[in-house]
Amino acid sequence: MIRRALAAACLTLATALPAAAQQNFRIGLREDPDILDPTLARTFVGRIVFAGLCDKLFDINERLEIVPQLATGFRWEDPQTLAITLREGVRFHDGEAMTAESVAYSLNRHLNLQGSFRRGEINSMQSVEVVDPRTVRIRLREPVAPFVSQLTDRAGMIVSPRAAEAAGRNFGNRPVCAGPMRFVERVAQDRIVVERFPEYWDAGRIHLQRVTYLPIPDNTVRLANLQSGALELVQTIEPDDLRQVNRNNRLRVSVSDELGYQGITYNIGNGPRAQTPFGQNPRVREAFELAIDRAAINQVVYEGQYTLTAQAVPPSNPFHARSIQPEPRNVARARQLLAEAGVRTPLAVEMTVPNNPDLRQVAEVIQAMVREAGFDLRINAMEFASSLQAATRGDFETYLLAWSGRADPDGNTWTFIHSQGPQNDGKYSNPEVDRLLNAARVATDMERRRAIYEDMWRISLRQDRHRMYLWHRKNIVGHTARLTGFRAVPDGLIRLQDLRVQ
Repeated sequence: MIRRALAAACLTLATALPAAAQQNFRIGLREDPDILDPTLARTFVGRIVFAGLCDKLFDINERLEIVPQLATGFRWEDPQTLAITLREGVRFHDGEAMTAESVAYSLNRHLNLQGSFRRGEINSMQSVEVVDPRTVRIRLREPVAPFVSQLTDRAGMIVSPRAAEAAGRNFGNRPVCAGPMRFVERVAQDRIVVERFPEYWDAGRIHLQRVTYLPIPDNTVRLANLQSGALELVQTIEPDDLRQVNRNNRLRVSVSDELGYQGITYNIGNGPRAQTPFGQNPRVREAFELAIDRAAINQVVYEGQYTLTAQAVPPSNPFHARSIQPEPRNVARARQLLAEAGVRTPLAVEMTVPNNPDLRQVAEVIQAMVREAGFDLRINAMEFASSLQAATRGDFETYLLAWSGRADPDGNTWTFIHSQGPQNDGKYSNPEVDRLLNAARVATDMERRRAIYEDMWRISLRQDRHRMYLWHRKNIVGHTARLTGFRAVPDGLIRLQDLRVQ
């Protein structure tokens, strides 16, 4: 294709780099991350960078099992009291030793810092006590089934108290954690550079000297850079590029099912832009959903590679509700619903879209589909971090937004659906849904939790139409064939442990 050729012609090829620069492992990201502060961050690409910068108390493996990282283990002393033992010999990038006091400080920061996106994940925590230099005790307000699972992501990242106190809300400009790499520099929209931390507690597994994360929103340019050798790894290969990559014997691809989803967030109660027929009438939102053919979009944009859905957890998840399935497209019914709602058509609706090619294409297909039902969909493409900020302040009507997902369903639901959820951008609120989400957190029986989530979906999705879930994506990572040690974990993160370039 001409588009690909032009993109390739604009590249700075790796072959022009001096040999010393080959020590630099270059990763292509599809967006520029937001703030590099684990308490305040919310982007998936940011999580990829954090995987190199900030270790967590626990991690997950390829089988979605919780495994120790900065912690060595945990024990429930009773249903509301969790004791965590900590690894010895851990140092932060500023040379300070990690102790139980450091862990207590970080957990309290996640819980209490203004604007924290971690608060909704660990707000059941009543207190954290320092038992001894290698033990903390966490007391919960009530039993919470997914609490330890929450500590396998940013809520479990431990930061240097000294650095955090000195930097305040500017900590994300120069984060200091206890990961395999330490921060070097960031140039917005251009690069994030980290380097090997010699005192890392697991330094024997880190073979890369320097890693540069490069945000490249254009899929074609990102792939062309991988093909030319200007990148060693890209976070995402688009499904329609898979055949091309597989034919290249200098490249390898790794595919795994994602834990999260692609969906459309609706502004129902977040400021003046929610005061529209779309925001205030669930029949209008139902009409919008019935005007969309998920399967057709999946085929046109993603070669049919993704799994269609109408809920936040994939079919492989044991909490997937089989009764909640995508409804077939029904334009006639959509038009009828709009008439019943008493709205004048065409009804103008704006969709905020992160500015990358495949999502713009998705939005354009949706635009054509909903036009047939009586919607005038206007596309507002924005730089990704800016779109998140707009969503937080309520400056949107609908938002084409994905979530990378968590192993426990609470990580895909509470923070986005509960009225107190910090990432409930549309400010959806239903007391019964809140009650069910809280009940699912404390239920320990799997069948009971599954039934609670199913009841919650029936109200939030079928009655209130609080958002629309489209499909579960795949993690498709492309990298040079010279790379060894790569592990495909369903959370899609790029772990630097054991990576080597031959």
